[in-house]
Amino acid sequence: MTDKNDKAYKSIGEVAKILNLVNQKNGKLNTHTIRFWEKEFKVIRPKFFSGNRRYYDNKSIYILKKIKDLLKEDGMTINGVKKYIANSNSFKLDESNLNTIKASKNNIKNKVEKISTIIKQIKELG
Repeated sequence: MTDKNDKAYKSIGEVAKILNLVNQKNGKLNTHTIRFWEKEFKVIRPKFFSGNRRYYDNKSIYILKKIKDLLKEDGMTINGVKKYIANSNSFKLDESNLNTIKASKNNIKNKVEKISTIIKQIKELG
């Protein structure tokens, strides 16, 4: 038996829930926000299946989350997010890039620890 969360595609309502796009006054899902972002950001490409309904894959959901964060959390404008998307490969991060970032972070941490040890040893000498 497969879990509904494991489906390859999610409906616009499911995506609105994932993104927590809920109208604070009436508690209804703001699916119109997603449709608006589709028009503004060409990188969002839902699939249209039976009944001409929109369905989103994990990549599209990731992009929508990123757009929401940039707009709502970082306070960017629509045009600012468009420029950000145009000037970056932020939506093309694959697993190897993420692993490289993590490895680099660990490498820096190790260097800081070594420097701290050396400083401690120097202090003990003096």
